[in-house]
Amino acid sequence: METTRAIVITAPQHLELRNVALTDAGPEEVVVQTAFTSVSAGTERMLLAGRMPHPMLQFPVVPGYETVGRVVGRGAAVPAEYEGRWVYVGGARCFRDVNPAWGGQSAILLVDYRRVVPLDGVSPDHGVLLALAATALHGVDLIAGANHDLTGRRILVLGQGPVGQFAARIARARGAWVAVGDRIASRLERSVADLRIDVTTDSLVAAVPQPVDTIIEATGSMAALSDALPLLANDGTLLLLGYYDELRLPYMPLFLKQARLLTAKEWAAGDLQRSRDLLASGLLDAAALITHRMPVAQFEAAYATALNNPECLKLVIEWDVSG
Repeated sequence: METTRAIVITAPQHLELRNVALTDAGPEEVVVQTAFTSVSAGTERMLLAGRMPHPMLQFPVVPGYETVGRVVGRGAAVPAEYEGRWVYVGGARCFRDVNPAWGGQSAILLVDYRRVVPLDGVSPDHGVLLALAATALHGVDLIAGANHDLTGRRILVLGQGPVGQFAARIARARGAWVAVGDRIASRLERSVADLRIDVTTDSLVAAVPQPVDTIIEATGSMAALSDALPLLANDGTLLLLGYYDELRLPYMPLFLKQARLLTAKEWAAGDLQRSRDLLASGLLDAAALITHRMPVAQFEAAYATALNNPECLKLVIEWDVSG
């Protein structure tokens, strides 16, 4: 039985790097040798805490959905063009003795070739940001409509983690006036926006001169969104791009402004490929968002940094591919 190394959450707040058994590769699957992964500050934080409201939460579990690797094997039904290609993998379910959940934090992955995204034109280590770029793209698409045009729209983005960074860049590239707010100065320094607001020193309401058509919430904090509600224009839209235990908002300001509330799932069909093309073209800059790198041998420190260090915007875990 084939085995591979994987990061496993065995119980709440407990991580191990250990061998796990792989399923047999199918004729339509590629074998991917992992080179880079990252840690989702939202999803994996909740999973590690044991409070992910998801039917797949069962320990022991292999987390992760931000994996980049090279195709080192393929089934008989996989086109030859996949051989040797760098690909993004949004998780896998290829383990026998542990719950895969998302399943991306593993040295070897077996996955249907139609589920991988070739990283043509994108630096492999930058590819770990593909899922977050696609999440932001999908959210902005929801507020932009079919023509993708935001010319003349005024948008406030709360939170300048990777999703908020990408959402602000995409909205601004489509013609919107964009303000961003965050509590961490180093994140604001990397922001691309018309107005950047450090909410630890300045009031959002005082800093933004006119009401905004849309508030994009990318902090995961209901309190942050509640504080920003006075800035929303009548008939304005709230877009939730974070992940939340529950929704708790004062109803009166929403009622008075006839606000629309949108929730966005991770991404829609084609968004990963479109995001790859945006990264390859340079419209989205992944390099500016990668602040930390650690080898997989330091997996515990990597998780602690990614989840608890406010200066960490995006951390890349580097897997040993020498052997």
